[in-house]
Amino acid sequence: MGYVDGFVVAVPAANREAYRRHAAEAAPLFMEFGATRLVECWGDEVPEGKLTDFRRAVDAKADEVVVFSWIEYPSKAARDAANHKMMNDPRMKAMAGEMPFDGRRMIFGGFAPILDV
Repeated sequence: MGYVDGFVVAVPAANREAYRRHAAEAAPLFMEFGATRLVECWGDEVPEGKLTDFRRAVDAKADEVVVFSWIEYPSKAARDAANHKMMNDPRMKAMAGEMPFDGRRMIFGGFAPILDV
């Protein structure tokens, strides 16, 4: 069932197109490094919770939208190899300085699927 890296980030609403372009430029690199699929989702209905929620998780400001994304890999080993390549690729380093959001508030993690229907 592969392996999934998941991400949640707050993006200024005014940066929607800049974020889409940034993701579109990065996607071919992720695929080159071994990803099989990359999905970026712009928040459409992200309710505030009573105890916790997506907005609080990334400290989203009033003018920011929550983005949920994931990258699929054939295996954890493939993901680990891709991450190593990304950290050493000058194209990725150049993109890191041009992110249209505050990367310090991004949450992320690796996940082993347990159900895929």
